Amino acid sequence: MSQKFRFHILGLPHTVTNDQYTGCAYTQKVLKFGKMMKARGHHVIHYGHEDSNLICDEHVTVTTNKDLEKAYGNYDWRKNFFKFDMNDHAYQTFYNNTIREVGKRKQKHDFLLPFWGWGHKPVCDAHNDMIVVEPGIGYAEGQFAQWRIYESYAIRSAIGGHQAVGTCKENWYHIVIPNYFDPSEFEYSKKKDDYFLFMGRVYPGKGIDIVWQVCEKMGLKLKIAGQGNLEEFGYKEIPGQIEKVGYLNSEQRKKMLAKAKGFWLPSMFNEPFGGASIEALFAGCPIITTDWGSHAENNLHGVTGFRCRTFDEFCWAAKNIDKINPQDCRDWAMANFTMDRIGDMYEHYFQMVMDVHTGKGWYQEHPERKELDWLNRYYPKGVKIAPKA
Repeated sequence: MSQKFRFHILGLPHTVTNDQYTGCAYTQKVLKFGKMMKARGHHVIHYGHEDSNLICDEHVTVTTNKDLEKAYGNYDWRKNFFKFDMNDHAYQTFYNNTIREVGKRKQKHDFLLPFWGWGHKPVCDAHNDMIVVEPGIGYAEGQFAQWRIYESYAIRSAIGGHQAVGTCKENWYHIVIPNYFDPSEFEYSKKKDDYFLFMGRVYPGKGIDIVWQVCEKMGLKLKIAGQGNLEEFGYKEIPGQIEKVGYLNSEQRKKMLAKAKGFWLPSMFNEPFGGASIEALFAGCPIITTDWGSHAENNLHGVTGFRCRTFDEFCWAAKNIDKINPQDCRDWAMANFTMDRIGDMYEHYFQMVMDVHTGKGWYQEHPERKELDWLNRYYPKGVKIAPKA
């Protein structure tokens, strides 16, 4: 049903669109979007750093190593959280160059995709004649486009607010499409080693306090990977069974996820998506999460892991993690979060938006339609969707 589209995709001003920046979910979405949509025959133009490495029809350099050095010096983003400011040199250079270069290339009915939301708004404002779609909203504020794609129903509902419950204010074109992953980046292993893994921003918001307390009490081996300094949050003495392994590159991540017997992501905030937990599932690694946000959508309780609300429940989940079948974790991820699967969803949505610009909009009919599967979710074999009466 879908026609071929032209996409202008914007890299992040403070990162590089390549596989080294695995700690930035938005950078990885840009990287994979190029591969995903090129494979489906669409035209993709990327604007970003000179060292970007992605599949696209054209890469346009708008920032350089000198720009990042001028803005951030020798700041170590592998050890610390990313540093950036919309007024810094990297951002201002990105805006000026991208606005100019998009202007040279845009055509009627082209899509302009601000993956970084408000951080890309100046470019979108300069080209408001294009079809601007926010392609993966997982940020708490700064949404601005008419056309919006949210990462989960949790973040969509949160941004809609309680007013949306009592009033008819929903938007047909504010939809949900999950994040997407390349299965080749992960290694499935049914056989596990004796350790749990925490991978992400190392700070209380991602639940490191809970993970630490459970593993310390139960004497569980834990590897902690990601940006952030534990010492900043009062962790001075590290028990012998807990190990800090730092920032993982793609190959290290692949190996460590494959052998971990369980993955922790007990987010303390309303998690918009929690991509690291889905990465774990691709490796067949069961996950332990809180019971809110996107976890309620993506972590099938008792199938791909456990969702918990008390310390006792977290301890029980850790003790019983071997009850989860690694193959079910892998099957759930492979059926619902690959680029092949999510590419279908994106194409369906972009066609809906294009119908507004070139057809009858909401009333546009597609006689050639053979199915309505784009919102389907596919469950592992034998999963009980509802309890027996």
